[in-house]
Amino acid sequence: MRQNFHIPMLLITGMLFLISGCSVNKAKVDDSLKQHFDNAQVDGCFTMIDNASGEITVYNMKLDTARKLPGSTFHILGSLMALETGVLPDEKTEISIDSLKYSDWKGKNPISLTDAFQQDADPFFATVMEKMGSDTIKGWIDSIGYGNKNFGAKGELFWMNNQLKISPDEQLGFMKKLYFDQLPFRKSVMESLRGMMMREDNSAYRLSYQSAEGLDEKKQKIAWTCGWIEENRHVYLFVTMIDAGKQEGDAKKKCSDLTKNILKGYGFFLGKK
Repeated sequence: MRQNFHIPMLLITGMLFLISGCSVNKAKVDDSLKQHFDNAQVDGCFTMIDNASGEITVYNMKLDTARKLPGSTFHILGSLMALETGVLPDEKTEISIDSLKYSDWKGKNPISLTDAFQQDADPFFATVMEKMGSDTIKGWIDSIGYGNKNFGAKGELFWMNNQLKISPDEQLGFMKKLYFDQLPFRKSVMESLRGMMMREDNSAYRLSYQSAEGLDEKKQKIAWTCGWIEENRHVYLFVTMIDAGKQEGDAKKKCSDLTKNILKGYGFFLGKK
């Protein structure tokens, strides 16, 4: 039987799992990465931690600590909450999206958590958050210390409306805690989420990430790619954030392609790291 997770008890017992970022004071700044951002014609930053050595690499330190809307990278936390509380029994559970309320959604309906996560189905997660309730959502965001913790109450897609914000440094800390089962969720829940994030798996490497895009307060495109790459049982966790301005096209794909170019430049994808 699935046990419900009660936020008030977690707070009472003092089990606070705050998402701290990785120490930027100890980071190695790599300005050579500027060429990748210039080639993509975007501003932005990249941060990565080599878990074995603890070495942190950052490009554009100023943006590394700047908070931006999380976009659908929030679906990572949203999925964890939904699975932990039992709102969704498992990642295969399907939910019907209200086609009248969310007329822009033209994808599969009903749709499973796994498919919704990989297709950035915001209407699915809006439906799940509605089932979960604002008090539970706020409890998790506060207890975990997700970004600025500003859940607010303006609209259903709160991860898209520039109230809730998180920095690349904080995203990296979140990725590390997720990878190493250091978040306040059952291990099976975190394992399920990591499975949904898997994008490439072969004999040389395994690449896991979630990408997202959205518009900031100035209607500039912001995009994220957050995840990790594993080679020879060695993990490197990374976060890329770009400001694509008013460019046409898929900023999310541009961000993930940029991330892969950076990783390739560092010698990844060959199974030799």
